[in-house]
Amino acid sequence: MSSGVVQVPTGGRLSGAQVEQYRNEGFLKSTDALLPQASFEALKSHFEHKLENLPSDQRPESMDVPHFNDPKLFTWLFAPEVLDVVESILGPDIALFSSHFICKPKGNGKKVPWHEDSYYWKGMMEPMEVCTVWLAIDPSTKENGCMKVIPRTFHGYSDYDAVDPEKNVFPTEIKKHMVDEARQVYLELQPNQYSLHDGRLMHGSDPNTSAIRRCGYTMRYISTRTKFNHEKFGQWQNIYLARGKDHAGNKYADPTKSYDEIARTREKSGRKGH
Repeated sequence: MSSGVVQVPTGGRLSGAQVEQYRNEGFLKSTDALLPQASFEALKSHFEHKLENLPSDQRPESMDVPHFNDPKLFTWLFAPEVLDVVESILGPDIALFSSHFICKPKGNGKKVPWHEDSYYWKGMMEPMEVCTVWLAIDPSTKENGCMKVIPRTFHGYSDYDAVDPEKNVFPTEIKKHMVDEARQVYLELQPNQYSLHDGRLMHGSDPNTSAIRRCGYTMRYISTRTKFNHEKFGQWQNIYLARGKDHAGNKYADPTKSYDEIARTREKSGRKGH
């Protein structure tokens, strides 16, 4: 079984073999830097400021869609180094679907239960083809709860059981008999390293009981040939044209504007994390 580990130079596109591996396995891991170091340090500093100002009643695992009311984040979401990698998977016409800082504090970071992103996005788009870039802000290891995946699991809509929301980031988890944990692969990363995963892939992460914080920034993209269901979901979800041109008649939000009302609607609807 392939480990999914690839070498991707900063700002470079994936090779044909690497793209094939992503399509076969559902994920890739890069041990090279995604962003130029100065850009990465600026992102980390920006995140630290956001974390310091997080409301006291909000868990740091739940810093969902921060770009809705923080246009500065498009500096990195639309960075050419990021979009060049994504273009290798989705083609030259790209839209930003979502982003999320998922920060597990040291000592009591919550578990991310086994799930498929697509399960939470059912009906939102056609086809269901989302490429997530998971950028490590902190070291992400087995000890502090790095992401783990089950290769080649492309079902996308498994059956789920309820789990304890006090201990888990999400309130549901794929039924245990459907997850072959013997095949799990841990995606350990150092700061500014990244992984890619398909939105249908089974993945999760263990709780962080270590003495080291674990934070990542997920940046999620779709092809502009994918049709987003704005009529049904536009009241709490924006998409943004990141590169190229539209092919599906989608409506795109303005990356220079804040969308506080949509963020509030999303919060009230319980749409946290996906």
